[in-house]
Amino acid sequence: MKSTLIAAIAATVVATGALTTGAWAQDKVTFGTNWLAQGGHGGFYQALVDGTYAKYGLDVTIEQGGPQANNRPLLAAGKLDFLMAGNLLQSMDNVRNGIPTIVVASYFEKDPQILMAHKGEYKSFEDLVNAPQILIGKDGQFSFWQWMVKAKGFKDESLRPYGYNMAEYLQDTKMVQQGYATSEPNAARAQGADPEVFLLADQGWNTYSTTIEARTEMVEANPDLVQRFIDASTIGWYNYLYHDNAAANAAIMAANPDQTLELLTAEVASIKEYGIMGTGSQAEMGIGAIDMARVQGFYDLAVSSGILEAGSVDVTKVATTQFVNKKVGMDLLPK
Repeated sequence: MKSTLIAAIAATVVATGALTTGAWAQDKVTFGTNWLAQGGHGGFYQALVDGTYAKYGLDVTIEQGGPQANNRPLLAAGKLDFLMAGNLLQSMDNVRNGIPTIVVASYFEKDPQILMAHKGEYKSFEDLVNAPQILIGKDGQFSFWQWMVKAKGFKDESLRPYGYNMAEYLQDTKMVQQGYATSEPNAARAQGADPEVFLLADQGWNTYSTTIEARTEMVEANPDLVQRFIDASTIGWYNYLYHDNAAANAAIMAANPDQTLELLTAEVASIKEYGIMGTGSQAEMGIGAIDMARVQGFYDLAVSSGILEAGSVDVTKVATTQFVNKKVGMDLLPK
């Protein structure tokens, strides 16, 4: 029902656009996200519902991820054409295991991963090493926590499992927990807490996030399709962040009824506040930009932290700049 509603909204826009741009045979594209629809996916829904994908000759279906849907294996299996990945570790793991996929764009310049404390309890990020308990989920324990221990002096004695429920944090002002800058702080405020946010990206955790992966075979055989999808998605992001995003928000809420306009508005504000998009390389080369030196730098960080083994990944196979760094959509920035 949700997919039908979104498809109906998009079809109306596409049909309207066809009257002015002329009709053509559109390439069907299936794009899988890594979680339920939210503001962090906004640019893709924007491009869907405002006709940008259609303008680029694409008939796009967005398949949500979520707790009951693992979209990652569907890309390599050919069931998806593009996949939203969380960060570069997943893509490096694909290369390490010989899975033929590659990152073709990166929409989050900064990984939104945070540690969240209570306001005034700790003087700085460095002071968090003194927290008696830090809640970290399983994936985090085998990734950024390893870096925090090796590079920042955190201690395994303070590590506690995070079950993606903020009850412990809300009940204990000394508690520190992981989160996403665009999510948990807003949820904590809604429940009366006053969170203090420490973005790991600002402390040296230099992975890209919300990357787009494609099969290497498709990149080689049909680069025009890849280019059109990335260009249209990038334009969608500029329009979602800086122009009228009401229709995209309606589509997100139709896909995920747990979302509200208040939550989506707060999420967009957080993306801007923490410089998650539009900063760094993106400020010069446009949203979606990739710097291969940074990809190498994150691999080196992962090796030095014991997350990956030295020599286990050919970084040139992890990502490509072929489809980005072209300043697409930057004319849509507010003047």
